[in-house]
Amino acid sequence: MLSFILNPFTYLPLRVLHGLGFCLGTLLFYCMPQAKKRTITNIKQSQLAKPPLEVKEIARKSFVELGKAIFETPMIWQKKEADILPLVKQVHGWEVVKDALQLGKGIIFLTPHLGCFEITSIYYGNRHPITVLYRPPKLKWLERLILNGRKRTGVTLAEANASGVRKLMQALKRNEAIGILPDQIPAAGEGEWADFFGKPAYTMTLASKLAEKTGATVLMAFGERLVNGAGYDIHITRLESITTTTLLNNAIEQQIALNPTQYLWRYDRYKQRRHAMEKRETPATTAELKSKPTKQTNE
Repeated sequence: MLSFILNPFTYLPLRVLHGLGFCLGTLLFYCMPQAKKRTITNIKQSQLAKPPLEVKEIARKSFVELGKAIFETPMIWQKKEADILPLVKQVHGWEVVKDALQLGKGIIFLTPHLGCFEITSIYYGNRHPITVLYRPPKLKWLERLILNGRKRTGVTLAEANASGVRKLMQALKRNEAIGILPDQIPAAGEGEWADFFGKPAYTMTLASKLAEKTGATVLMAFGERLVNGAGYDIHITRLESITTTTLLNNAIEQQIALNPTQYLWRYDRYKQRRHAMEKRETPATTAELKSKPTKQTNE
C-alpha cells in the first residue's frame, strides 16, 4: 500500500521533488519548534555560522534540505539504477577509490548525515560490491520498503547486529567496500565519549576497530545536492587515521564544514544513551571485536 502511495513520486523530475521539499522544509522550520531549537543550538555549538550565513539562515536551509530528502528518498528507492545514475553529475576524488582497491585490504566508506547519503552507495555499488550497515526500523511494515529500496546491484545490506558486523569483516577481507554512518549514536557499551564540535558526544568505535583489524582504507563520502534539482555531486576524500574517536569526529567536522547547510542539525548528536554517561566506556580491543562483534546502529 505504501509503495502504491509513494509511486507517483517516481515519475516527478528531481527539480519538482526538490521544489516540493523546499516548501515542506520551510513549513517544518516554522511548525516544529523543538526540532528548530535543537537545530539552532547544535549550529551555535559548531561555530560554523559565519557571515554571510548566520545561525538562523543555516538552520532554515537545513530544514529545506530535510524537506528535499523526504521527497527524493522515495524516488531513489523506487527508480531503476539506469534512471538514478545520470543524476550524479560529478564525482570528486574517485582516484582515491582506485588507489584503495589496488591496496587490496578493502574500503570503509563513512557517510555522515550530510546531503543525500542514499545516492552514494547506489553509485558505488553499480561499479563495485559494497555492504552497508543498516538499522531496521521500529515499524515492521516500513522495513520491506527500505530493504527493497536499498538493495541494488552490488549493494548488500547488513543488519546492525553481530551477524552484520561479521558480514562487514568478510567483505573487507574480500577487498570489497563497506558503508557506515559514523555520526550515528551507538548504544551504551558500544562507543566512547569524544568531543564533537567542542562538546562530548557518545561516538561509535566500530569503524575505528574495523580499520585497525583489517588495515582497510578509510574514505569519507558525501552526496551534495545541487541547486534547482540539477542532481548530485559526490565528494570522496581519504582519511589518514581514525584510530581514536576524537580523530573520527574531527574528520566528520571537517566534512560538515564544507557544506553546513546540508547537515542534519536536528539530529540529537549529543543524546546520552542509557547508562553511557555513568559507565564512560572505553573502546573494545581488536580481540574483543573478533570474539564478540560490537553491535552498531545505522540508517
